[in-house]
Formats: sequence, structure tokens, C-alpha cells
Amino acid sequence: MKTILITGAGAGIGRATARAFLGAGWRVGLVGRREGPLRDAAADHPGAVVLPFDVTDAEAVERGFAAFVAAAGRLDVLFNNAGIFLPSGMIDEIALDDWRAISAVNIDGMYLCARAAFGIMRRQDPQGGRIINNGSVSAHVPRYGSAPYTMTKHAVTGLTRALSLDGRAHGIACGQIDVGNALTGMVDAMTKGVPQADGSLAAEATMDVADVARSVLHMASLPPEANVQFMTVIATTMPFIGRG
Repeated sequence: MKTILITGAGAGIGRATARAFLGAGWRVGLVGRREGPLRDAAADHPGAVVLPFDVTDAEAVERGFAAFVAAAGRLDVLFNNAGIFLPSGMIDEIALDDWRAISAVNIDGMYLCARAAFGIMRRQDPQGGRIINNGSVSAHVPRYGSAPYTMTKHAVTGLTRALSLDGRAHGIACGQIDVGNALTGMVDAMTKGVPQADGSLAAEATMDVADVARSVLHMASLPPEANVQFMTVIATTMPFIGRG
């Protein structure tokens, strides 16, 4: 049985992806800060391993990854998904505590989980595995008033590229999925009106989060000799091409 660990699995993209992998017969580790939403997402599925811990806590990350390997035998894939967003605002009006909070999850958490997965994959037998980082269309072009979020997602792209290079000698593939307007709680505001490049407010098209989950399942299911380096999955008519 193939194995995957999914961070941020209690809601949104992480929850939908966990459900998709469980449905496909994978052994799935569900990671999040709150046990209740993780157990709800797992729905008592026999393939689920519920792992409540905070991705910004280095010691908790190491313990959680070790617990998953102890339960599942090995780690084939990490979906490095956990992330948060901030309300739109100019950089000089965003509190430093808010910047530290978003960077702790979107950068430190992403790094710590990739670090733990890379170490396991490099040392397990047979060696290797796959890391899929959740970037964003903001890893390519920013939204108006999104400097902190955009900065963190550009950092994710740097991590993806570095791990793709460093993982070659160890059979570790790394790719990135960049998502635009999948309908989750975090994106619900898009249907009501969000700032555009000219500062106006406008509703934007969204897509079913299940389409993202299927895309991650495709990336994870490729044979070791193939990798999706970057995949962009967006609502067809959202302002991405020509966003500015």
C-alpha cells in the first residue's frame, strides 16, 4: 500500500486531498493542529493515521513523521500543504506579528516538514519518495495588497527547486501545485468581491476543491522516473492570465 502524509488535512484542500487518497486505497497520515477536524476528515477509514501536531514546532514535526512511519512502514509522498492567508493590506499597515505568524506556517512549517520527509526518504529502504509542495498562483503573480502571502509563496518555489536538485541523487522527486480559487473556506470571499489590480472589488470565479485533490493524486501516482515539476490548477475564468 502506498503511503502519503498530508499537512493541513483538517480543512480545505488538505481535507479534500486526504479523502481522495483514502478513496484510492492509500495509507494516509492526516496532520493538523486540531484532532477533531482530522478525525472528521478521516471518517474512521482504516487507512487513516491521525497526527495532531503543529507544523511550526520542530520537535513535534519530527515526532509526528516518525509516528507515521512507525504506523505505515515508510513514507512514499509528502503533500506539504499547510498554509494560512492574511487579509488584503498595504505592507506598512500589516502588523509585524501577523507577518511572523504567516511566515511561521508558510515558510518555517513548509521547511520543517520537507526536512523531515527528505531525511526519511533518503534513509529508508528502498530509498526515495516524492514531495509535493502547495504553492499558489501568488508564487507567480501577486494579488493586490498581498505582500506577506506572496513573499511566502515565492519562498515555497525556491524550496521546490532546491529539493528537486538535491533529491536527484537519493531518488526523491519534488514538484509543486499552484492553485487558484479552489472553493474552500479560505477562498469563500472570492465569490463576494476581492481587491483587483486597479484597487476595485470584484467577485471571481471558483472551482471545486475536488479538482485540486485529483490533480495531487495524479502527481503522487506517477512512477519514480516521472515528475510534474509545476502544475497550475485554476478556475478557468479567474483573473490570473492578465491579472495585472
